[in-house]
Amino acid sequence: MLTQALFRALDRKAIWVIGIFLAVAILVPMANLLIPPGQFGHVPTYLVSLLGKYLSYAILALALDLVWGYCGILSLGHGAFFALGGYAMGMYLMRQIGTRGVYGNPVLPDFMVFLNWKELPWYWQGFDNFWFAMAMVVLVPGILAFVFGFFAFRSRVTGVYLSIITQAMTFALLLAFFRNDMGFGGNNGLTDFKDILGTPVQAQAIRATLFAATAIALALSVLVCSMIVNSKLGKVMVAVRDAESRTRFLGYRVEYVKLFAFTVSAIMAGIAGALYVPQVGIINPGEFEPGNSIEVVIWAAVGGRGTLIGPIIGAIVVNLGKSWFTTVFPEFWLFALGALFVLVTLFLPKGIVGLWKQIFGRARAAHPDTTPKASADIERGEDPATFGDAQPRPAE
Repeated sequence: MLTQALFRALDRKAIWVIGIFLAVAILVPMANLLIPPGQFGHVPTYLVSLLGKYLSYAILALALDLVWGYCGILSLGHGAFFALGGYAMGMYLMRQIGTRGVYGNPVLPDFMVFLNWKELPWYWQGFDNFWFAMAMVVLVPGILAFVFGFFAFRSRVTGVYLSIITQAMTFALLLAFFRNDMGFGGNNGLTDFKDILGTPVQAQAIRATLFAATAIALALSVLVCSMIVNSKLGKVMVAVRDAESRTRFLGYRVEYVKLFAFTVSAIMAGIAGALYVPQVGIINPGEFEPGNSIEVVIWAAVGGRGTLIGPIIGAIVVNLGKSWFTTVFPEFWLFALGALFVLVTLFLPKGIVGLWKQIFGRARAAHPDTTPKASADIERGEDPATFGDAQPRPAE
């Protein structure tokens, strides 16, 4: 019964996308571990970590799309949830250093010894256990989003005002985590990680495992989001996005719908941050920068908001471009990013997925006789270029 309900909540395109990421979770680590360096098909370890970072960004973009593309909540503070999940993972990794730190203190991290801390703060207790740290990865962003969303949505704060206060929340956390007396490493943050689950974090096998875990987490995120947006709740979310007052007039508790989507989205962002940190080797207050949250919005816009696959494509494509651009013209990257957002807004409002959809529609219209009528998606009038499409369709 559970399996049947699951497949009813998914469409065929969602299953294909999930299958692709599960295959990637297997094939890339195999190409890294089993094929010797220098031979065709080998994926270097540095590239595995780089791709893993991109996939964690894709989870973050998908999390934002759940609230922006489907619920109409433009959050400019999702980087805060990402960073909080990253700090929870970083605290666990710091507790695993033990006596191998510069000062050899078995309990206190090096930065606490340097600042003359006498004992471990209460909020660091328990982070020597992996299960506790993973619980905090979920609970800390989730509880913050729930409390913040409860008061914001209950007060009916919407539109640009909500965007501003989400950004203010992120900036407040940035200032707090910069302080040395907060106990999170101040400006330097948390770094110099040694082990994860008793294995060196720099080991090739761990790098491959972290990549596989990130790809699987992305597949599960697509699964969860697809189940939500294809359910009755998903239809109510789209109604809230397109006509909030009318939806409220029909008797729906709009604030609860928004609160659910916002909390789930924050948890996904926290998980993305936890997977990001061991692959890049550092977490610092810079992750709270409001500019990082705005960049996530650009990923979703470039890929195509309101389509679950769009933000994933946007996150990967934009960050691939960023890696190249910051190598060739590092001082011009922010200008290029701003220009990209303006161009997409003016000439590509539905993003890459929307462009593909338009091209596919034109090709189908130009060759009506050769279009394969046997496709179930085409027979239903659906576009196989995307799934979970929340864009309004014209009335028939």
